[in-house]
Amino acid sequence: MSEDVYSHGHHESVINSHALRTARDSAAYLLPHLLPGCDVLDVGSGPGSITADFAELVAPGNVTGVDREADVVAHATELAARRGLGNLSFRSGDVYNLDVGDDTFDIVHAHQILHHLADPVAAMREMRRVAKPGGLIAAREGDYGAMRWFPEAAALDQWMDIYQKIARGNGAEPNAGRRLLSWANQAGLTGIIPSATTWVYASEPDRPQFADSWAERIVHSSYGTQAIERGLADSSELQNMAEGFRAWGANPDGWFVMIHAEILAWVDG
Repeated sequence: MSEDVYSHGHHESVINSHALRTARDSAAYLLPHLLPGCDVLDVGSGPGSITADFAELVAPGNVTGVDREADVVAHATELAARRGLGNLSFRSGDVYNLDVGDDTFDIVHAHQILHHLADPVAAMREMRRVAKPGGLIAAREGDYGAMRWFPEAAALDQWMDIYQKIARGNGAEPNAGRRLLSWANQAGLTGIIPSATTWVYASEPDRPQFADSWAERIVHSSYGTQAIERGLADSSELQNMAEGFRAWGANPDGWFVMIHAEILAWVDG
């Protein structure tokens, strides 16, 4: 397994947040290509909510989710069982060394995983290896440095500054979105179609729920642990940040946008 550090960690607050994601809100750019009969590999599948949506769309095609963390794989496997998806399976695996033969899948997908890796280009090359000739590589990455919010909030400024330092301290690139096309070019992908979409947190209940989620993560997840261990904040500062995040979320004028870059790339046949 790779030694990359997952900056968010796997606290319940992180898993619960990620489990809310759907194919519609996180992979709309890919939906027209998810046709019945396609075999799909979802790299870094996490709690599996997006992957499960893929399985429903491509049945009777098979969908495989791969994640490094065994506990997360178990969580996703339970989800597949609850949703009755016999064409969906999850397993532990390494994005740099997938236990899959060459030319296996029609679509290979990654959502919000490359910005946690020390070598995203190597990961994309591995994704290309396991895609069939004529198949499709799909990736979507956020860009933390492009996130914007209103009103100005010291808690969010500090949150962002610390997150950037944590991610870079882990050898990762938090501003991945703007680099995604470059990484795809370096990986030798061709026929690339770049695009971008956003998540906006402004209305009820999305804004306060988003703020509460990050307030929990600041204090209880690996974000807080790493911040303290690296001398970026103490527990009192983390608590103040969390309270400031919640105060921002309670403001009816509050607005937050996340920009995501996307690429589709066809594998040479």
